Amino acid sequence: MPLNRRIRNWQGQRVWVLGASSGIGKAFSEALLERGARVALTARDEGALEKISLRAQPDQTLVLPADVTVQSEIDSAYARLKGAWSGVDLTVYLAGTYLPARAWELNADQAEQLLRVNVSGAMRTLALVIPDLVQRGDGGIAVVSSVAGYRGLPTSLVYGASKAALINFTETLYLDLRPKGISVYLVNPGFVKTPLTDRNSFDMPALINVEEAADQMVRGFERGNFEIHFPKRFTLFMKLLRLLPYRLFFPLVHRITGL
Repeated sequence: MPLNRRIRNWQGQRVWVLGASSGIGKAFSEALLERGARVALTARDEGALEKISLRAQPDQTLVLPADVTVQSEIDSAYARLKGAWSGVDLTVYLAGTYLPARAWELNADQAEQLLRVNVSGAMRTLALVIPDLVQRGDGGIAVVSSVAGYRGLPTSLVYGASKAALINFTETLYLDLRPKGISVYLVNPGFVKTPLTDRNSFDMPALINVEEAADQMVRGFERGNFEIHFPKRFTLFMKLLRLLPYRLFFPLVHRITGL
């Protein structure tokens, strides 16, 4: 049995995508629009959201610009969404940022800003959405984390910690919310070519494009998976690393990464 409700038909589904202006969020939003979903688009770049909206059918999108680190802006976006559509069926938190860093490059201000976007933004958003879903006893939420949250990795100092926090957070959400009829999905991509991963100076194994990532996400929702991870040829190896004791894990990572 699937761990979540299978979304068998996207036609008319009300989906709120946060982080929709570029990268996986943009590709995922476009994939949903092609399948007939209604998509509320949120990011800071209103112009980029408008461009996505122009390619959709009339009344198929809502453009809700907001900074996920600013509570008043998220409050306003959600209020507008509820006013227009009377609620949402699926909220997908894709907003995130990334800054490669080694331990000797740790900058407290940069680290705090990254955590505000990746972790606090997700909590701000879902704190608004969850009470309405609980009252209805239906709907779903999805949090996009990363396989970088599975274990500590070089250059992923603060980013990996933020994604590990999201994994734990989403697992606990599932335990609390699934018995109340709410689906909870955890999305853990491997390397996806985006403006953020373009910052990496190392080879990224099993690198995929945003269209493939979006397709994998859609398939995961349709199957009712809890964890949607891709590409499998890379993520399954990362899952194996989680099982290794530290005396094997640390030297293996040094050898594989050369760092």
